This record gives sequence, C-alpha cells and structure tokens, in this order.
Amino acid sequence: MNDPIDNILQQWNQTKPELDCSAMGIVGRLLLVNINWKKKIEHVLTDKELSFIEFDILATLRRNQIPLTPTELYQTLMLSSGAMSTRIETLVQRGFIERVASEKDRRSCKVKLTPQGIKAIDIVLDAHVKNMSGMLNGLDGGEQKQLAGLLKKVLLSD
Repeated sequence: MNDPIDNILQQWNQTKPELDCSAMGIVGRLLLVNINWKKKIEHVLTDKELSFIEFDILATLRRNQIPLTPTELYQTLMLSSGAMSTRIETLVQRGFIERVASEKDRRSCKVKLTPQGIKAIDIVLDAHVKNMSGMLNGLDGGEQKQLAGLLKKVLLSD
C-alpha cells in the first residue's frame, strides 16, 4: 500500500533517478504525521475549550506541582512574555489559575492552578493521553518503544 510520500518519491525517482531521496521520504513522513497528529490533538483540546498553548500552560503547572513565575512558564513553553501575559490573564479570568504574590519581591508573582484548574486539566489530560494512544494504534508496544528510541536519537543528534 502506498502513502502520499511514496508517490512523491516515485516522481523524483523518474525525474532524477541519480538522486537519493530516502531522507526526503523519512522527513516528509514525519512532517505529514505532524500535520495529521496536530489536527487530532487540537480537536480534543478544542472539544475541551482550550487552545494548545492554554493546555500547555495548565499541564506545565500540573506536572511541576508548584507555582511558577510567568518567566519560568514562558521559558519552558518558548513563548514571548507578552503572549504569556495574555494567556495567563485569560486563564485567570476563566478561574483555572490564580496569581500569588511573591513573599520576597512585591513586584513579582507566581501563578498556580486553582482547584477548578486542577479538575479541568485532569479531565483534558485523560482525553489527551487516550487520544495519543489511539494515534499510535498502528504500532505494537515494541514498535512504539523502538520508534520512541529512534526519535529520541534523532532529537539528540540535532
């Protein structure tokens, strides 16, 4: 069975048979998987009325289990400080997080999940993990482990 990348590789093979396009096939498939998976992830988050960035902020606070400064959050999530401030304000207004004044510096604050935020992220996280597991249904456990190892190796070699 051919995937869309097979067709592209066949066209390149006919056009430039001397060109080794094997890397193009791997990268192309990763890019296509990324596009498809991103849509599936966004669908689950949209159903739960969260953007990907809002989910990422809530999940980061949940897994850290301690209040974080907006700077710590935006450095972790690779957002600009302005974008982080806007997202934090939205999540405060929705009752998912609250600002906590710093004990050491009155000009600084940290943000933490509210009980409502913990409940919301736990519900979304369950749906998100179930969705991701479904995205890997085509691979058995050993193949998933092998893929994880290979992708890690690629990331670390970059």
